[in-house]
Amino acid sequence: MHAIRLHAFGPAENLAYESVDDPHPAPGQVRIAVRASGVHLLDTSLRRGVQGPAPTPTTLPTIPGREVAGTVESLGEGVDDTWLGRRVVAHLGFVPGGYAELAVTDVTRLHEIPDPLDEAQAVAMIGTGRTALGILQFATLTPDSIVIVPAAAGGLGTLLVQYAKHRGATVVALAGGPDKTAQARANGADLSLDYTTPDWPHHLRTFLGDRPATLVLDGVGGEPARESTALLSPTGQHLIFGWSSGTPHETVPLSHHVLGPTMYAKTPLRTLESQALTEAASGNLTPAVHRFPLTDAAAAHRALESRRTTGKVVLEP
Repeated sequence: MHAIRLHAFGPAENLAYESVDDPHPAPGQVRIAVRASGVHLLDTSLRRGVQGPAPTPTTLPTIPGREVAGTVESLGEGVDDTWLGRRVVAHLGFVPGGYAELAVTDVTRLHEIPDPLDEAQAVAMIGTGRTALGILQFATLTPDSIVIVPAAAGGLGTLLVQYAKHRGATVVALAGGPDKTAQARANGADLSLDYTTPDWPHHLRTFLGDRPATLVLDGVGGEPARESTALLSPTGQHLIFGWSSGTPHETVPLSHHVLGPTMYAKTPLRTLESQALTEAASGNLTPAVHRFPLTDAAAAHRALESRRTTGKVVLEP
């Protein structure tokens, strides 16, 4: 098979498209003919040698990637043969191997892909979708809610905007550049502002008038978080799940960190994955997907790191 391998930590150019031996499923595992592999921002950190939350150090050479979708084409010992030939999606956890034409994983990690979804959409929901629902379980959302979503055109922001609108909330989307603000409007945002322009806080205040925001869904931090949380009501919520700006912003007592163990202690990961796929299959959530060929994994990493992507980044063999 062909796969992307990393032999040395460093820039995206270190990701090499190579011919490697096919993996074989162990007892309790399946082998998937991969049609879509998810690319996560964490992958770029691991590529550089920054360990992040991974429980064990990355050993080289490695095949990156932790989210795959495709068709089950081989079974390990003890696996029910009804899985053979089914379209499935799986999050591999912290086991690498996703950027490849074939991948193996435990059968317990599989979800069958609902018919309305293609493999790339399923990959988006198994990772980014479960994170979105994990964050939103802490949010109070009603038709009276006024929600601000920084980074609203990313894979996660897209789903947060859609979910809040589906609940009847008024949604303000913040994104970088006219293409991304247009995408946020297309996802239903009532107001979409370019936070790379100097006057966006003025337009936000003008839109809100004397109405306070009730919820800020913040994965950015920095100036967008400072300006947004300044407009929160005294009983509002500031849910923090990242700080891509490099600088977290916290306003006690309104701010709450919800990513990681806090999120998954409330609802098991597998439950969130199932819920995410169901929401997408029903049409309540439509993931945005930015597709790259598997051969262009380096380009995908560069685009993700420079914030030139819209939606979930997916590699397709």
